[in-house]
Amino acid sequence: MKYSKLELSVGCFMLAGIGALLLLAFKVAGVNVKGQGETYTLYAKFDNIGGLKVRSPIKVGGVVVGRVSGIQLGEADQVPLVTLTVSRSAGEFSESSTAAIQTSGLLGEQYLGLSPGFADEEMGIGMLSDGDFITDTQSALVLEELIGKFIYSIGDN
Repeated sequence: MKYSKLELSVGCFMLAGIGALLLLAFKVAGVNVKGQGETYTLYAKFDNIGGLKVRSPIKVGGVVVGRVSGIQLGEADQVPLVTLTVSRSAGEFSESSTAAIQTSGLLGEQYLGLSPGFADEEMGIGMLSDGDFITDTQSALVLEELIGKFIYSIGDN
């Protein structure tokens, strides 16, 4: 069997096109092939996680410092438990840090925003280590609940 140069060039062009589409799909999905480097795990409990999903970004001041690695319902208290995987390069966070579920834009994706707190050894406030819980959390703001409260407040007047 003899192949012509045209068939070979078309085949190479098709492989390059498929590779470019795969690369674009990975970029859009936020998949990082090189990994996150060294990480540690934190946990946070929320009353309502809204539309937060596994692999949602964790941001500090708009900078991505990690990803949500798990969401499950707590066994004892039936409250959503979120597992956070934070990059060690982002540094350590104090025990007074807060975690809030926030939304990008009005109807955008939800992410977990970390607000660094302060550490004071005299007050007994140290740094969070691997496996610790963030106790100060703010649940997701659900747009439907806000609209419902607004409508019912108008009806009361």
